[in-house]
Amino acid sequence: MMHTAPTAMALPHAFAPSVAASLVANAVSTLDHNPLVARHYLERLAAMFADDVGNGFADDGTSSPPPKAKPVKGGLAAWQVRNVVQHIDTYLGSTIVVDALAEVARLSTGHFCRAFKVTTGETPHAFLIRQRVGRAQTLMLQTDDTLSHIAYACGLTDQAHLTRLFRRVVGATPLIWRRTWQAR
Repeated sequence: MMHTAPTAMALPHAFAPSVAASLVANAVSTLDHNPLVARHYLERLAAMFADDVGNGFADDGTSSPPPKAKPVKGGLAAWQVRNVVQHIDTYLGSTIVVDALAEVARLSTGHFCRAFKVTTGETPHAFLIRQRVGRAQTLMLQTDDTLSHIAYACGLTDQAHLTRLFRRVVGATPLIWRRTWQAR
């Protein structure tokens, strides 16, 4: 119960295919090394399609063809998402600035921020915070390191910084979360 489910996003149908593809790509790329982040992407994907349940059928009960997908304007290409996520994973223990992420995606900073939000539904900073918290969760379960060492390994300044972000993202303090999950 410590992990809060993301809220459903109301998206125009033109955006759904591109966002869905991005969410699946993000889930696949993070599944092996960070299952909690992959779960977040899959929950967002499920929430996105929850509103469409029952909408894929004609009045007589037969399947209707899906509407033709229009290309999404303003989003990131799959290679850009992949490269940005890989860059974040590689340098998560150090300072990551949005300018560097924009450079990886070969876009201006402003355009990158808008495109990233269109593609993932969150800002690059929010994504980075969630990645850092996810890495902290993984380290808490796999190591006996102190929370201050884990905070530093995740690119955070100190244990207090980790605790603030962790509580905001997960809904519990790192110490309580760690004890709960280690007991299981």
